[in-house]
Amino acid sequence: MSALQKLQEKIEQWKRDHESLKAQNADLKSQLAGAAGAKEDKERLNRELEAKAILCQTHEETVATLQRELREKDEEIEKIIAQVETLLA
Repeated sequence: MSALQKLQEKIEQWKRDHESLKAQNADLKSQLAGAAGAKEDKERLNRELEAKAILCQTHEETVATLQRELREKDEEIEKIIAQVETLLA
């Protein structure tokens, strides 16, 4: 095999290697873009979860306030009933 043929074979191998590297590079770029998208989705979902947790806490506080007011109203009603019973007796 002549030196020219060996050089041509090396050039052909480099071309194949170059094409392979280009394909791998494109694949890695695609994977990187997917990872960036996943990170953005995760951040968005975390923000949504945080907002819902705050809303849930607000609702729990509202429920607690309403329960307290209901107990107070029940006590007032019981007092009124007792007063009515006293007046009727």
